[in-house]
Order: sequence, then C-alpha cells, then structure tokens
Amino acid sequence: MSRSAPRIPATPATRVLDSARITWSGHVYTHDPAVTAYGLEAATALDVPMDRVFKTLMVTADDELLVAVIPVAERLDLGALASAVSAKRAALADRALAERRTGYVAGGISPLGQKHSHRTVIDASAEPHPTVFVSGGRRGFDVELSPADLVVLTNASVSAITAP
Repeated sequence: MSRSAPRIPATPATRVLDSARITWSGHVYTHDPAVTAYGLEAATALDVPMDRVFKTLMVTADDELLVAVIPVAERLDLGALASAVSAKRAALADRALAERRTGYVAGGISPLGQKHSHRTVIDASAEPHPTVFVSGGRRGFDVELSPADLVVLTNASVSAITAP
C-alpha cells in the first residue's frame, strides 16, 4: 500500500495565490491540537529555518485593525509598528475580533485572502530570503512564496517591526 502526498487544501489564501498566477507551493503538516505556538510548530514540522517562517498577527493601532507579519521566533515591537503606520499606539487585537474580520481561526490566520482588507506591514527581515512561509489559511498548512510577491499581494509596507 502506498502513501500519497498530503493534499493541498483550497483556502481563500490559495485562491488569491492562484488568481495572481505567481509561483508558490503549499506545505501540509500534522498540527498537534495541544500546541499553541503555531508558527514554531510549522517551522519544526516543515524543517525550515525559523527566520523564513512568518506569523500573522492582528493588531489595533489607533483603533484601526492591521496585519503584522513577522518571523515566528521573534516578538512584535508594538512601538515600531505604531511608528511604521503613523499611529500613536498599538496593541495586539482581540482574538475573536481577529478571527471575525479575517475569516480564519487563530493559528491559521493568513495574510492572504482575508475576509476584510487590512493595512499590512511585513517585517524587513523577509526581504533577503528567496522565499518565505506564511499560513495558508489553516492550522497545519503553510504556503511558500517570494517576499516580493507577498508584499504585492497584500499591498504591504515593509518595515523593521520586531523587538530587538
């Protein structure tokens, strides 16, 4: 009996990628429901350096809901993010609000194909990599694409937004 490769799920994120006709690849892994460090789990399961796997955080800055995309092993610098978007202050968004506005569940929030458009900031550390990994819209599924394509598809700005 042969084992087939895991099937790439269709998600709003993959539909955005397919409609853009860019080069991307999907990576499925088994998500452990006990794990809450979703990005670190992805990096380990996919055997990819942590600086190439990025997590999607929903943040409020002066009452605007934003998307911050940073390496999974890093912490978001809320002051740097606020400065990058010309806001006075920023805070992590409420989980229920983030899920409602994106259409994804926490741990599977993709910067691509969100239910509502949000201003997006991608950490500058993504730029040197030929490809980066972000959530594909489900726990246990990441997509790999070039940082330049991620910036274009999310209409993002790029700034240093991780804590030193």
